Amino acid sequence: MLVLALDTTTPAGSAALVRDGDVLVEEAGDPALTHGRRLPRDLMRLLDRAGVQLHDVDLLAVAAGPGSFTGLRVGIATMQGLAMAGNRRVVPVSALEALARAGRNGVDPVAAWMDAQRGEVFAALYGADGAQLLVDPSSEPPARTLERWSPDLSGHERFVGDGAVRYRELIPPSCAIIEPVPPLAGFIGVMACEHPGRAVLPHAVVPIYVRRSDAELARDRKWSS
Repeated sequence: MLVLALDTTTPAGSAALVRDGDVLVEEAGDPALTHGRRLPRDLMRLLDRAGVQLHDVDLLAVAAGPGSFTGLRVGIATMQGLAMAGNRRVVPVSALEALARAGRNGVDPVAAWMDAQRGEVFAALYGADGAQLLVDPSSEPPARTLERWSPDLSGHERFVGDGAVRYRELIPPSCAIIEPVPPLAGFIGVMACEHPGRAVLPHAVVPIYVRRSDAELARDRKWSS
C-alpha cells in the first residue's frame, strides 16, 4: 500500500510517501512560506523525488489537528481535492497521536505538547505504546496542564513537540524532552498503513480543533460587550 501523507499543523509542516509502513521519502516544508503558497506543489515535488505518479498512490493521510486553524484548513482541503480527483479515501490522524507515536520508547508514558500560541499548549497524555490515551486532549497553559495531569503522571514521561521545547523549564527534570521535534508526515503515513480502515470519503474529514478559533472568541466578546 502506497500512502501520501501531509502535516500542516505547524508553520513548517511536512509531507511523506510511505509504502507498507516504510517511509520512502519525507520532507519538511519552508516555514517562511504559508501552506497556501506551498501546496500542492510540495506534494508534487515529493512524488517526483520518489519517482512516483499521483495515480500510483493508494491512500491519502492528513493531520486533522489540532494546530493552526489556517494550516489545518489548507492541508485538509488540499488532500480532499486530491482524493476527489483520484477517487481515493483519506485517513485523518490526530497530530497529538502522531507526536506520541514519534516519542514512544515502549517503556515510559508519552506527553504530546504542541505550541498553541496565546501561552497555551495542545496536550494529551499517552501510554508507553504511544497509542493508549491516558488524558484527553486539551488546550490550556502548560502549568495548568501539568497541575491537572498530576494524578496521572509517573515523573518519567517523555515530552515531545514544539510546546515541550518552548516550555521546557516547566517540565519536571526527571522527564525527558525529545529534541529536535520530529516531522510528523512519516508517522502519519505509517499509522494510515496500519489502520486503513480509518479511511473516510474526502468530505468526511473533520478538523480536530480542541479549542475555539480566534474569530469565534472575538465574536463572543463583541456580543457580550
